[in-house]
Amino acid sequence: MDFQKLADSLGAMSSVISIEKKPDGGYGTIRIVAGNEAYTHSVDDLTEAGGDVIREEFVPNSEYTKYITKDLNFENAVYSSAIEKKVIHSYVRPDRFDVWLNMVFMPINYEDENLAYCTYTMEFNFEPDSSNVNNVDGSIASEVLETCIKIRGAKDFRKVMQDVIKDIRRICQAECCSILLIDDYEKSCSLLCEDMAEDSKVGTITDFFSDDLYDMVRSWEETVIFGSNCLIAKDAQAMEVVKERHPTWYKSLEEANIRNIILYPLKTRDTLLGYMYAMNFDGAKSEMIKQALEVTIFILASEIDSFLLVDRLKILSSRDMLTGVLNRNEMNNLVDKFCRGIAGAGESVGVIFADLNGLKRVNDEFGHAAGDKLLKNAAKALQEVFDDEHIFRAGGDEFSIIYSGATEEEMAGKIEKLREVSSKYDKVIFAIGGCVQKDCRDVRTALRVADERMYEDKNAYYEKNPELRRGAYKDNFYYNTQGSN
Repeated sequence: MDFQKLADSLGAMSSVISIEKKPDGGYGTIRIVAGNEAYTHSVDDLTEAGGDVIREEFVPNSEYTKYITKDLNFENAVYSSAIEKKVIHSYVRPDRFDVWLNMVFMPINYEDENLAYCTYTMEFNFEPDSSNVNNVDGSIASEVLETCIKIRGAKDFRKVMQDVIKDIRRICQAECCSILLIDDYEKSCSLLCEDMAEDSKVGTITDFFSDDLYDMVRSWEETVIFGSNCLIAKDAQAMEVVKERHPTWYKSLEEANIRNIILYPLKTRDTLLGYMYAMNFDGAKSEMIKQALEVTIFILASEIDSFLLVDRLKILSSRDMLTGVLNRNEMNNLVDKFCRGIAGAGESVGVIFADLNGLKRVNDEFGHAAGDKLLKNAAKALQEVFDDEHIFRAGGDEFSIIYSGATEEEMAGKIEKLREVSSKYDKVIFAIGGCVQKDCRDVRTALRVADERMYEDKNAYYEKNPELRRGAYKDNFYYNTQGSN
C-alpha cells in the first residue's frame, strides 16, 4: 500500500501510523510511516505553541518518540484503532502544549505480517471548542449529565462527592476510586472521597499517608503524567513505563496488589488541585473510560475549585490567620448559641481563659517576629490539650477555651496538663483561670468568673517575677466585651 499517497489524500494534518503486534496481545514499536505536508509542518507549529516537541526533520517510518515524548495515551489510542479496529476521537489539552488538540484515529484495513496501521488526523485550537468537548458518545454524555445534576443540586458537597466517586468507580469497573486534594500552602494531602469494591484487596489511600506523601504526589506531574493530560496504565506493559518513570511509587503500587491505574490531574486555571485515580480497573474499556473521564474531570475540577474557594473564605472569616485557632467572632457566635440554648442544651459549660504572660516584653526586646512565634507556640500548646473547635484567640495575647459537658475535676486536670505542656515551648507561660457552670445558658457568668481567676493568676505570677511586669493591666476582659457578646 502506498501510505504516502494515503496521507497526502487527507486534507487536515494527517499521518499513517504503524504498530507492531505481539503474540501475547501486547505491542511493540510505534512508527510514523508517512505524513502529509500539513502534518510534517505541525511539529514546528506545536513547538511555537509551547510544546516539548523534539525538533527533528521528519523521516518516514521513524519511531514516534523521535518527535514527541513517550505518551501512553497516544499509544493506547493507536493500539485501539490499528489493532482493535476502533475509531478513536480525543479532544484534550496536554500539559506539554499550550493548545487544545482534536485528534481522530481511523483504522486501516491492511496488515503486513506483524504490523497493523491507522491514520492519525489532528488539529489544534488555542481556545477550547465546546462543540468538540461535547462530541462524546450518548451513553457517556448521560453519565456526565447525571454527575453534573448531582453536584449542582448538592447541599453537602462532600457527601455528594461520595456518590460521584462511586459512579466513577462503576464506570471504570475498578476496585478503588479516590480523589486526593493537594494543599500547597500546608504542603499536605487530604482525601476528599473514596469508594472501594466489597471484595477489594487494595488498601485505602489513607494506608499510604506518610510525611513524604505530599512530595510524592507533587512529583507525579513531572514523572508519571509527563506532559500528557492523564496517565492510563492499563496493563503490565504500561505499568513498566510507570516503573521506569517513578520506581518508588511503582514499588508501593506493586506491594498493594495494584495491577493497573488511572491518574487524572484535577486542574483549573493551570492550578493543580489534586488527583482522581482508579486502581485495578477494566483495561479492556480504557478508551471508553478515557472519554467519560475527560469530560467528567473537567467538570469536577471546576466544582472542586469552587468548593475549595468557599472553604478558604470560611476559614478566613472564622480563623485567626496567625495562630490558626478560631477567632473572636466565632467565640462570640458560640457564646450567643449557648445563651439562647441552641448549643449545649441541658449540659454544663466550661470556660478557660489563658493569657500569655510576657508577650509585650518579647515584642519590645526581640521584635514582633519573635512575638508572633510566641503566639504560634502558645496556640500549639493549647492544641495539644484541647480540641481545635474549642480554642479561640479572644484578643492580642488572650486565648479562651469554651466547651459543653465540662466538670470541675476534668477542667482542673486540663489546666494542669496545659501548664505541663506549655513548659516545652520557649517563653510560653500562661496565666490561667477557669470556671464551670451547670447550665450552658449561664456561659456569661462562666466567662466573668474565669476571667477574674485568670487575672488573679497573672497578678500572682508578676508578684513572684516583678521584673517581668508589663505595666498597668487593661480593663477586665469580660467587661470590655460584654456589649459585643
